[in-house]
Amino acid sequence: MSEFRLFYRKDGSIKISRSLEILKKIPTEDFLWIDLNNVDEEVESQLEDFLKIYIQEEEEMIEIETSSRYIETTDTLVINANFLTDTYDRNPVSFILKNNILVSVRSNDLSSFTEATKKIFANPHNYPTGYHVFLLLFETRIEFDADMIEDITLRITNLSNTIQNAGDEALLEIKNLQEKTMMFRENIIDKQRAVSNMIRSSLVPQDIQPKLTILIKDINSLLEHIRFSFDRLDYLQDTFLGLLNIEQNKIIKIFTIVSVIFMPPTLIASVYGMNFDAMPEWDWGIWGYVFALSLMLISSLAILFFFKKKKYL
Repeated sequence: MSEFRLFYRKDGSIKISRSLEILKKIPTEDFLWIDLNNVDEEVESQLEDFLKIYIQEEEEMIEIETSSRYIETTDTLVINANFLTDTYDRNPVSFILKNNILVSVRSNDLSSFTEATKKIFANPHNYPTGYHVFLLLFETRIEFDADMIEDITLRITNLSNTIQNAGDEALLEIKNLQEKTMMFRENIIDKQRAVSNMIRSSLVPQDIQPKLTILIKDINSLLEHIRFSFDRLDYLQDTFLGLLNIEQNKIIKIFTIVSVIFMPPTLIASVYGMNFDAMPEWDWGIWGYVFALSLMLISSLAILFFFKKKKYL
């Protein structure tokens, strides 16, 4: 859904407009945040001309090079980040900070933006500049990431409790959780770099520097949690493969024992099935048959007794 939202200050409160006409009516210094959600190129062009900025294309927003993720000029900050949805889809978001105005560019609805908007209207005095709004968006996003990581942790715990009775699908679940954990790590590191660069930037207002420091600590704690979760998944994978090997060894052991037990009877049956006239038991009649069967049974019982004594069974 295409949406344009312009947040501005008026009479000590924050107002919102969804029309570009407001750009001509409100002084530039009163603008706080301009949120572009899947808008057309005409809207972007008008904003570029009005604010003297450059809005990146989506192909530029998803570049993985560090130089493309964080760009700082004499008066502008450009920060590109990926925001995850509940279905773990990546959504690139570009933030442009200039003259205390925040411009956010995205192509999908994001829960963190909705939640941040509620917080802005609940306490408008806490967000005097676009830098404060940007910090709020990142803080809200980190809170969402923490909730999603907790969900992954719960799934890992449940999987750990049922790993012994789990089937082959457990290995697929471990692989799925590993991929999601790696995705989280990439996104958290992306935010860590952005916040670290902002702490060193001279463009960032001094009053939010302490909050950035707290945010980087929260991000680092999430990274530790992600690392722990990944280690648990590695352990679960090794445990599952170990249990799988044990089960396979048990099956192979059973087949081996059965094969060894039937080897002597097979040999005896092969010897007495040769039908040579010179065989001593040839003239025993019914007793020869009984003797051969008894010999087969005794040889099998002897093997079983040997295995039992050696505790192979």
